[in-house]
Amino acid sequence: MLWLWILGVLAALTVLLCRTRVGIRAAFGGGTLTLDAKVGLFHIRILPAKKKREKAGKKAAKAEKEKPQKPKAPLQKPSLADIRDAARTLAPPLKRALGRTRRGIRIHPLRLSITVGGREDPAAAAELYGDLHAGVWTGMPVLEQLLAIPAPHIHIGIDFDAPDTIAEGELGVSARIGTLLAAALGVGIPALRWFLRYQKKHKQQTPAKASRQAAA
Repeated sequence: MLWLWILGVLAALTVLLCRTRVGIRAAFGGGTLTLDAKVGLFHIRILPAKKKREKAGKKAAKAEKEKPQKPKAPLQKPSLADIRDAARTLAPPLKRALGRTRRGIRIHPLRLSITVGGREDPAAAAELYGDLHAGVWTGMPVLEQLLAIPAPHIHIGIDFDAPDTIAEGELGVSARIGTLLAAALGVGIPALRWFLRYQKKHKQQTPAKASRQAAA
């Protein structure tokens, strides 16, 4: 009988955990980022970190600098073609996974403003502006069918006199843990396959790039 009680308690805890709502809220703009997490009734400030944590982080960073470090391979920044490939690969499984959650994931607030800077490369800026607009107008109706998005506000502009792209906004995402697990299981394997393909592609490109530089 004891093991039945243990199983019952474990089952109750599992159900309670899966029904616990978690979320994250980010606000960014002007070179600053604020990040807050929510677990049930608890709110946790992640960024900016508290002063005590900053001091501890400085001490840890100083100690880390004193240790001999092995050179790390630079992370490859994904190109626009890589992002498009990821969207084509992950969109179908993500749509199926979110469809099974029955709008169990809530996005609120959703406020985003992006101004593409085009002074350095107007053609690339115009292409990025078009891709962003197409992504918003194509993706938002689908997302609103799959997610709960009460009041989205997205603005995309372009400034050919600005040197850099400027983004600012506020984003909050919340869901029950069980809902997140169900969505992650549905898209995890396709995402892993795409990432491995992406890594293999850039590993093959690195020696070729190095040989071209050596020849030059």
